Order: sequence, then structure tokens, then C-alpha cells
Amino acid sequence: MFRKILVANRGEIAVRAFRAATELGIGTVAVFPYEDRFAEYRLKADESYQIGEVGHPVRAYLDVAGIIAAALEAGADAIYPGYGFLSENPDLAQACEDNGITFVGPDHTILELTGDKAAAIAAAREAGLPTLRGSRPSDQVPTLLAAAEGMDFPLFVKAVSGGGGRGMRRVESAEGLQAALTEAMREAKAAFGDARMYLEEAVIGPRHIEVQILADRYGDVIHLYERDCS
Repeated sequence: MFRKILVANRGEIAVRAFRAATELGIGTVAVFPYEDRFAEYRLKADESYQIGEVGHPVRAYLDVAGIIAAALEAGADAIYPGYGFLSENPDLAQACEDNGITFVGPDHTILELTGDKAAAIAAAREAGLPTLRGSRPSDQVPTLLAAAEGMDFPLFVKAVSGGGGRGMRRVESAEGLQAALTEAMREAKAAFGDARMYLEEAVIGPRHIEVQILADRYGDVIHLYERDCS
């Protein structure tokens, strides 16, 4: 059992984690940028530490070095990233491992694969699974515009990193692609610190079905059945 856990997130995500930890008798640590100094979630933790640079609140939650420094100062033996921000970033998982802190999530080798959509698609293709037609990832708009010349519309512009719909745009025609790429890159860079995009053919009228899997370090794995997220 952990003694003290730092939650590298904010808002409702952090509050839920603090509540669960408190019910288990685990000490809690919040991190916050200057702009969130009066946020309610900070007051729900046993301790809180300011991170990041004033004027850049989102960037603070992407500051791996600052989060690790706060965890070491607080004496936290675990970091929970929640979702969004650094939850799929292998750098935080690796930094936790390097500093003897438990990362509550997959290890960095798994995140290097699944946290990078382009790498995950490549692995699926290598395994013989069917995938949608798409482009190689790039952070250069001209490169992606050229890749689109051989694709049919509508298509999706998708961020390589992160999730939750951020950095994603449906584009109906070639005329709207450049603006969509510029907007999506800006959003992905701010949210995930990674502006890389790829293009993928759109599926009309899809269903979004998830199977959630929970595993521990001892090889125990369960699934929580399917969920229609459409």
C-alpha cells in the first residue's frame, strides 16, 4: 500500500483521486500552477505544491521535472496522472521509475507504444489487424497537405499524442484542411506538448466500442466488459 500519493492533475479528476486515497488511508499531494492557487481541488489534498511558470497554467501540468520535484519534496511514493495531460506520456512514467516512485499506470515501454497513436497503428498493422487508411505523422503542415492528395474526403486530422478529442478535426474537403491542421496542432501542442498530426480516413456512422482492461504488476488481468461510447 502506498503511504502518500501525488495526483498530477486538477479539478474533478484530482478530487476523485484524493477521496479514494483518503478512504484507503493514503496521504494526498496536489500540484497547482499560480493561476489555480484558489482552486477547490487544491484544498482537498493534505499538501499542495506550486509548479510551473506564472502565466502558463496548462504548461505546468505538463512539467515532468516540476512534478517529480514536488513528489520528492513531499515524500510521495506514488504519482497518479489521472487522464489527459501526462497520463499517456512515457516521460513521466520513466522519470518515476528513475526516482524510485511508483507510477500508477502502465510502464514507459507500454506508453511509448499506446500513447503514440501512429506507433500503435503501426503495431496493429504488423500484427495483421485491419486499420484505416492514413498518413505518416508530421508536425509540418505542407507535408500533411501533400499526404492528403492521395486520400478521399471526409477525413480526420488527429493528434499523435493525448486523447479526449483534443487535437482532432473532421475535414470535409481539401479547402478546409490547412486551417484544420493549424488549429489542431495549436491545440495539441498546448494540451500534450506534441504538435504532430496524422490524417485518417473518416468512417461514416461508426460505433465507438471500448473494452476496458485492468492489470497489476503480478500478471493479474481482468476486463470490465464492453462499453458503447458512441
